[in-house]
Amino acid sequence: MSKEIKNLTEVAQRIKKAIENKENIVVCADCDLDGICSLILLKEGVLSLGGNFSDFYFPDREKEGYGLSLKALEKFKKYLPALLITLDFGISSFEEIKKAKEMGFEVIVIDHHEVLDKLPEADLILNPKQKDDKYYFKHFSSAGLVFKVLEKMLENKMGEALRKSFLELVALATLADMMPQEKENKILTDEGLLAMKESWRPGFLAIKEFFNLPYEISKVSSILGVRYSQNEVKEVFKLFTTPSQEEAKRIFQKLIKKHEERKEKLREIIKKTEENFNLAEEIIFVGGEDFDYSLVP
Repeated sequence: MSKEIKNLTEVAQRIKKAIENKENIVVCADCDLDGICSLILLKEGVLSLGGNFSDFYFPDREKEGYGLSLKALEKFKKYLPALLITLDFGISSFEEIKKAKEMGFEVIVIDHHEVLDKLPEADLILNPKQKDDKYYFKHFSSAGLVFKVLEKMLENKMGEALRKSFLELVALATLADMMPQEKENKILTDEGLLAMKESWRPGFLAIKEFFNLPYEISKVSSILGVRYSQNEVKEVFKLFTTPSQEEAKRIFQKLIKKHEERKEKLREIIKKTEENFNLAEEIIFVGGEDFDYSLVP
């Protein structure tokens, strides 16, 4: 057994070095809550140390597919030379990471998904599911992994208030991604849920006007879940980063409305399925030109 996840210290040291040298740091993250929370955590951690957080991007799943995209690389190339970090994906982005390296990016992958037979050609990979990773616990969310990186980076500079503001996001991401509530996840989530009760974040304050946090966190997660539209992803990101409680409330009300519209569309699809298909069949395939794939995570 190892005392820490493989490459944890190396990733923390490399990001810290980039901060100290004022290097460009660009981040590409998945569009679900784990990816969004991971990005917010990393951005706030880098900025707290005075780093140059140059840009970020959430690939459009419908148009660009899942994972690091070529469009992201095109967006980021103006920052070269740069440190590119992928969050909540990247472990299977073989061609895209190869292209990134050819363009001149240094690449760090922070991902918690299953590892395939080979690894991408990244400079550093933080994923406890790597075959030669001897750490005892494997089931972190990506936000949980980012938090562990921040603990290494900030050390004694992570005060209690900052720690709580990070952990509330870790808890949200870990629960939304349905990661096992055991061992380190249980500790991080329990601390994060307690932090939510006294959160200063306008986003959580806005949510608490509509839901009893942390007890109704599953309802909140369903409203803020996977977003296929980049505009909606950015809205969730802004919900937890805006300094304005008024703006946060407006954003959350908008997201609630979108969620209700999705639920209505889903009810229509279910009704159509029940009317047109033999429900006694073991497997039913449903689809159509008017099918809204954003309803399916």
